[in-house]
Amino acid sequence: MRWWDIGPVLELERALFPDDAWSKGLFWSELAHARGPGATRRYVVAEEASSEEASGGEGGRVVGYAGLAAIDGTGDVQTIAVAQEHWSTGLGSRLLRELLTAATDFECREVLLEVRVDNTRAQRLYERFGFEGVGVRRGYYQPGNVDALVMRLSDPLSAVQGMTHGSQG
Repeated sequence: MRWWDIGPVLELERALFPDDAWSKGLFWSELAHARGPGATRRYVVAEEASSEEASGGEGGRVVGYAGLAAIDGTGDVQTIAVAQEHWSTGLGSRLLRELLTAATDFECREVLLEVRVDNTRAQRLYERFGFEGVGVRRGYYQPGNVDALVMRLSDPLSAVQGMTHGSQG
């Protein structure tokens, strides 16, 4: 993800998370930590292929994005979002795979994330990659006071190696 992606990412963010969307400033702040020798973040976007892109022009519409923070050997999935018309296409898996690869590049020994307790689709995705529930954060998502399930992947390197051998979906 680069600065010019923030506008399209914000559009998707607001469509998917209307009640608790991240702000432009928050994305800028995260990207500020994603470059240079002391980088602690990795953000990626997925774009729909366009006819212009095939002819060397601009990329297509942003249909997904994801971000990871890495601090002291622990990765934290900050966000994963996929446009609704791209659900069940494998895009979420590809974005998560990118984050886990980044976690290994950052030499993370574990990766954590929070997911809404009522988002079983996302929970199944994370479980396929080896994440396990380790706790609950009460009232984490606002508004609505929805709990978050905290999930942990204890060996991201093994998960990434397993993915390269076709065992992950």
